[in-house]
Amino acid sequence: MINISETAAQKVKSFLEQEKDALPNGGLRIYVQGGGCSGFQYGMAIDEAAEEDQVFEAMGVRVIVDPMSFKYLDGANVEYKEDL
Repeated sequence: MINISETAAQKVKSFLEQEKDALPNGGLRIYVQGGGCSGFQYGMAIDEAAEEDQVFEAMGVRVIVDPMSFKYLDGANVEYKEDL
C-alpha cells in the first residue's frame, strides 16, 4: 500500500478534476523506472489503470501502480510541498 498525505491528496484531486473529461476513470499512477548509473527514478502521472495494475484508494485518491513498481513502492509515502 502507498500512503498519501492530506495535502498531496487535495492536490491530486484538483488535477483529476481538471482531467475528468479526458480520463473519466483516472487516478494517480506512481511508477519506478530505471535511471541508468544513478539507480531508479520515481514518477507520477494522471492515468487510467491497465488490466495488470494494482489499484487501491488512499485518502480518497485512486492510486495505480504497475506490478514491477509495486515491489519497490509498497509502504512509500507521497507528500506535496511547494517550497524549495
